[in-house]
Amino acid sequence: MPSKYRPQLLGWIGDLEKGKNYLTSPEDRLIYANDNYCVLKRKKLSDQIFYLCISSFLSISLFFIIPISIYLLSLVEFKSDEQYMYFILYGLVICFIFSFYIIIPEFYQNLFTRRGSPIIFNRKTSKVYVNESYFFNFKILRNPLTFLHPNKRRIKEYDWADLHGVAIHNYSPYSLVSDILMVCKPGTNQTIDHIMFDPARNGVGSHLIWGWVNNYMIFDKLADPSRSIYPTDQEDKFKQEIINGQGWPKWMIEAFNATTLDELADIKQKYQVKQ
Repeated sequence: MPSKYRPQLLGWIGDLEKGKNYLTSPEDRLIYANDNYCVLKRKKLSDQIFYLCISSFLSISLFFIIPISIYLLSLVEFKSDEQYMYFILYGLVICFIFSFYIIIPEFYQNLFTRRGSPIIFNRKTSKVYVNESYFFNFKILRNPLTFLHPNKRRIKEYDWADLHGVAIHNYSPYSLVSDILMVCKPGTNQTIDHIMFDPARNGVGSHLIWGWVNNYMIFDKLADPSRSIYPTDQEDKFKQEIINGQGWPKWMIEAFNATTLDELADIKQKYQVKQ
């Protein structure tokens, strides 16, 4: 049975159910939580360094391989019965260029991901906040002009009701699974945006995080905030070390702790935020 969310993602495994979930654990992703909001990191520093090294090596290699290949190809002369060799070499150059097109975003994503790329869930206003690298996602097709803005960021507020979980795999021998948040038009299954909720990992590990967040959003006791890296009474320390200096708008930082939609509206009015 295909995904109910359209367009369906390549590598789709299944849609994730919302609501109470017994497959639940914040693992080591929970940075901070109180009665209003919780914060989860989406990328471990060890993974970030590992993939940065790989993407750096491949990017540098292709940066030199592509122009050298084009130059050598221009020097080669084939006889009429050897034209097929030309097409083979030409195809290889195209593959190199496409690989470079794929690897550069991976390099940018790991280079410019900050402090685990936290995602914030406010359960009293049902809002979700992200401040992430524009390249912190799984997209393949991109405008090449965006490569000229490596530090471009996406800072947005979403409605939890419009976010729906989907699991995808990357066709690797290691059966890595990622959980994606499909951002849908209100009241529909038509996807208008995507958020990387939990990057590739083995098995159902990311589903544990999904279950924990769902329990947290409905105030279920299975979502235990005591396992966070920063204790609840250390909110100032958490904000100082994780939030401050990372480009979060002031209104959004206040909105983390909003307890009603009216209070959220007052915060936005105070900072003249366009609705």
